[in-house]
Amino acid sequence: MTTHLTPKRERWLLLTLASIQFTSVLDFMIMMPLGPQLTQLFGISAGQFGFLVAAYTFAAGLSGLLASTYIDRFGRKRMMLTLYPLFGVAALACSLAPTYAWLMTARVASGFFGGVLMALSQTIVAEVIPFDRRGRAMSVVMTSFSVATVAGVPLALFLVSYFNWHAPFLAIALMVSVFALGAIKTLPSLKGHVQAPSDGGSAPSVLSNLRLVLLDPNHLRAFAMSSCMVFAGFAVIPYITLYLQLNAGFQAEQIPYVYLCGGVCTLISARFIGHWSDRAGKAYAFRRLALLMPLPLLGMTLAADLPIAGVLIVSSILFVVMSGRMIPGMALIGASADPRRRGSFMTLNSAVQSLSMGLAALVGGQILGRDGDGHLTHYWMAALLGGGASLLSYVLASKLRLHQATQS
Repeated sequence: MTTHLTPKRERWLLLTLASIQFTSVLDFMIMMPLGPQLTQLFGISAGQFGFLVAAYTFAAGLSGLLASTYIDRFGRKRMMLTLYPLFGVAALACSLAPTYAWLMTARVASGFFGGVLMALSQTIVAEVIPFDRRGRAMSVVMTSFSVATVAGVPLALFLVSYFNWHAPFLAIALMVSVFALGAIKTLPSLKGHVQAPSDGGSAPSVLSNLRLVLLDPNHLRAFAMSSCMVFAGFAVIPYITLYLQLNAGFQAEQIPYVYLCGGVCTLISARFIGHWSDRAGKAYAFRRLALLMPLPLLGMTLAADLPIAGVLIVSSILFVVMSGRMIPGMALIGASADPRRRGSFMTLNSAVQSLSMGLAALVGGQILGRDGDGHLTHYWMAALLGGGASLLSYVLASKLRLHQATQS
C-alpha cells in the first residue's frame, strides 16, 4: 500500500533520506583514501587494510541478515530512529580509536548499525514514490554518494591534514545528531506493512516470512544481480588511493581532487541518469551502464603512466558509471520484491550487497602484490574480475520479473 505525500513533504522526505545516506556513505568511503596513512601508522599490509574495509561490510551483512527477520514487524520510522543514533555512537567510537584493534571493533559496530540504513531508505522510497517517478526519486537519494565524494571526502581529508585521521569520524558523529533531529520531523511512520493479513489468517512467523523471501526464485535472481553490481566496483575502488600514491606518484594532498572531480561529475550525471531511466526504461538503462562498466574499471588500473589530468578523467568516468548503474539497478531490484515482504527483501538485499562488498575488498586485496620498488602489482586482474561481475549483472537484469503492484 502506497503512502501519498504532498509534493513538499515528499521533497523533505527525500532530502532527509539523502542526508542519512550521506553520513552512512561517507563513513564507509572515508576509510579508502586513508589507506596509505593507516597502513603506515599501524604497520599493516594492503591485505590487512582490505580486511579493515571488509569488517564494516561483513558486519553490515550480518546486521542485514538479522534485521530481515524482524524489520517488517516495526514501523520504518521507529527502526530508522533507533539504528541511526546508534550508528552515530559507533562513528564517535571510531574517532576515539587509538589502536588497530580498537578501530577494527568500532568499524564492526559502525557496519552493524549502519548496514540497515540504506535498505530502510530504499524501502521507504519504494513504498512512498510511485514506480513511474521512482527513478528520479532514487537519483535524489543516490546523490548522497555524489555529495559524499564532492564535498564529504575532500573535506574529510582536509580535516585529516589539519588535525588527524580521527577528525572525520567525529564530524560524522556530529552530523548524525543533527540529521536525526530532522528525521523525527520528516519521516512518515509507514506502519501499513505490519497490519494483519486481509484474509483474516494469522500473520506468518518470523522464520516463515524469511523462508518465503528466500524461496522466491525472482528474489534470488535479484539478490544475485545486486551482488554482482557491488562486487564489480569494490574489487577495485578500495585500492585506488594506494595505487595512485604508490604507482602514479600522487601526493597525499592531490588525492582529494580525485574524489572532488569524480563527485562533481556524478552529481551532474545522477539526475540525468534518473530521468533517462524513467523515460527509456530501468532495465534498458541499467544494462547499457553494466555493459560499459568493465572499460573504466580496467582503465583505472592501467592509468599510472597518464598525466594527472588523464587520471582524473578516467577516475571520474569510473565514478559516473559505477554510481549511475545503481539508480536504475536499485529501482529494478525494489520493483522485483513481493510488496508484502518488501522490507525483509530489501534488508536481505542490503546484507547481500554488504557481504559482496566485503568479499570483493578481500579478494582484491589478496590479488594485489608489491614489487621491489614498492609498487602495487596485479591490480588489472582485480579489474578483470570486477568487469566479469558487471557483465553477469547485465545478464541477470534481463531475467527479473517486476511486480505490477509496485508500479501503480
